[in-house]
Amino acid sequence: MKNNADVIIIGSGVIGNATAYYLAKKGCSVIVLEKSDSIGNGGSSRNGGGVRQSGRDKRELPLAMYGIKNIWPTLSEELGMDVEYYQEGNLRLGKTDAHLKVLTGLTNSAVAGGLDVKMISGNEARDICPYLSEEVNGASWCPTDGHANPMLTTLAYYRKARQLGVRFITGEAVVEIKKIRGKARQVITENNCYEGETIILTAGYNSRVLASQLGIDIPMTQALLETLVTEAQPPMFYQMLGTAAADFYGHQSTHGSFVFGGSSGFEGVNKDNGTPSNSSITAPCICRGIMKYFPILEDVKIVRTWAGWMDVCADLVPVISPVEEVPGLIIGAAFSGHGFGISPTVGLMLAEMATDKTTTLDMSAFRYDRFKAKI
Repeated sequence: MKNNADVIIIGSGVIGNATAYYLAKKGCSVIVLEKSDSIGNGGSSRNGGGVRQSGRDKRELPLAMYGIKNIWPTLSEELGMDVEYYQEGNLRLGKTDAHLKVLTGLTNSAVAGGLDVKMISGNEARDICPYLSEEVNGASWCPTDGHANPMLTTLAYYRKARQLGVRFITGEAVVEIKKIRGKARQVITENNCYEGETIILTAGYNSRVLASQLGIDIPMTQALLETLVTEAQPPMFYQMLGTAAADFYGHQSTHGSFVFGGSSGFEGVNKDNGTPSNSSITAPCICRGIMKYFPILEDVKIVRTWAGWMDVCADLVPVISPVEEVPGLIIGAAFSGHGFGISPTVGLMLAEMATDKTTTLDMSAFRYDRFKAKI
């Protein structure tokens, strides 16, 4: 088979797969290269599945709002696969005056950006979710937020992109992006060379290594988060949940199990062997946080846990941008744990950058060169 296409995408997570799909819809030939033997084997299949607008940086808010209004509600139908999208709202919970101060600040910022979100009392929160602890004394409430299944969404984009002719190659680790006559043109792997008019880099933290070869440094690092899944329960509530203190976040799935994510505070110093590994202290820590807010779940059994890397940007906002110094290169990385919910919008924007050169939304806040020293 030919190793050339209009666009070469590096990374087959949900961002890369969504981008491939929207490019294929525009009639582009696309090759997606993935170093793992499995599609979506990074953070795309290891996150909590939040599709939220509330609690976001004001720069990300338009991306989230656009997707929730225009893409997520019909995505299962469009891709021909149920991505288990629920739009049942998002409760971000508080138990102290300090918590409510944090939530009020986030709420005010989101309202200023045009989002329908408000502060509610503990009793109003329990009207929405009767299983909440009596200790909850307030919450932010965004009725248009929700959640979806990350693995199914990633695979749905993959499957639909393949139906439209996108070529996915797994087990193909990229080692270099090469310029030809000043333009990003070739992608070199351990065994092959691929060539395209445009190269889109959506490889998570590995994007930093590859971009740095071309003189572009994205100030990001890796951070570990862990997730747990419970045994199935009767239907209880389908709101997306979080807390002001970041004790946990999660939701009940279509299957009935609860999916909760969180951290212990020791992720930066946990031992690892080069892969995202669970720590024995994290799942119990997440469970203690959950029981403070949902004591009814205290006897529910944990079925499994897993860990995943986040590619965390210095300012916690992603880089989604063409690179002026390297024509033909577009970067979509450093999503800082916020990428899944905005992945449909980001995929569409990256496809527009590669083809139309103008985008539906203003993407200037996500430029690769926005980072400045403090003095």
